[in-house]
Amino acid sequence: MGLLVALSAVFALLAMFFLGRTVRCTRRGRILRAGGSGISFAVCAVLATAAILLTVSYYGYNRLTAEQAVSRIEFVQTGRNEYQARLMVEGEPDRLFALRGDEWQMDARLVTWKPPATILGLDPIYRLERLSGRFTDIGREQNAIRTVHQLSPPQLIDVWYVARRFPALAPGIDAYYGSATYVPMADGARFEVSLSRNALIARPANAAARTAVGKWRSEAR
Repeated sequence: MGLLVALSAVFALLAMFFLGRTVRCTRRGRILRAGGSGISFAVCAVLATAAILLTVSYYGYNRLTAEQAVSRIEFVQTGRNEYQARLMVEGEPDRLFALRGDEWQMDARLVTWKPPATILGLDPIYRLERLSGRFTDIGREQNAIRTVHQLSPPQLIDVWYVARRFPALAPGIDAYYGSATYVPMADGARFEVSLSRNALIARPANAAARTAVGKWRSEAR
C-alpha cells in the first residue's frame, strides 16, 4: 500500500512540475515547449488522480489476509415469515433490519490482485454489500415482497466497480461477489459469518441456529 501512496505523490509532484514549466514557457513565448509540457502535465495529473482515487477506494474496504470472522447476525421472529435481524460488525454500531422469508443471505464485494497489480504488495480486500431474505418455496419467492438491504454506502470512485465495468482500465484486478449460502432464519438463532478469499461462510453459533439448520437440511433431502 505504501508503494501506491508513493506513486500518487510522485505523479502529483511531476504534474506540478510540468504545470509550472508550462506557465514559464508560455510567458516566454516558447509555444512548442509549453505545449509539450502541457501534455506531460495532463498525463501526470490523470495518473496522480487515478492513483489517489484508487488509494481512497482501497481504504474504503477491509483487508482480507486469511479466512476471518466479518460479522455476527441474530434473528428475532416478529410475525409469520417476518424477522428482525441484528447485524454485529466489529468496530461498528449494531444495525437492525427487517427481513421477510424463511432464509437469509449476505453478500460481499471482493477484490483480489494479479500481475501487474501484485507489484504493489496489496492484500485482498472486501466490503459487506447486502443482506437479503427469501422464501424456500419457489412460488412464494416469485410473488412475495423482496427484502434487500444495502450494508455499505456507495463510493464516488469504487475500485470494485471500475474493475467490473471497465476491466481494460484496471489490469491486474479481480473483482467479484462472494455470497453466503442461503441458511434458515429462526427465532433466537445466531450465526457467525466468516470470509475466505472467495466466499462468505455462515456457521450456526447457538443451539437455536443449529436446530434450525439441522431441520432445514433434513427437509431439503
